[in-house]
Amino acid sequence: MENSQENNSKFKKWFKRVGWAGFAFFTIKGLIWLVIFYFGADTLKGCLQ
Repeated sequence: MENSQENNSKFKKWFKRVGWAGFAFFTIKGLIWLVIFYFGADTLKGCLQ
């Protein structure tokens, strides 16, 4: 239980520091990387055939 509260506190501290703009930036950045890896793997798979 204590570890969960500690993680929650760290998240709140981080979120207060970066705010909504930082949270949105890292979320969008992560989604873009997922798209790049997906299409990169798909392209690589097509090249190997």
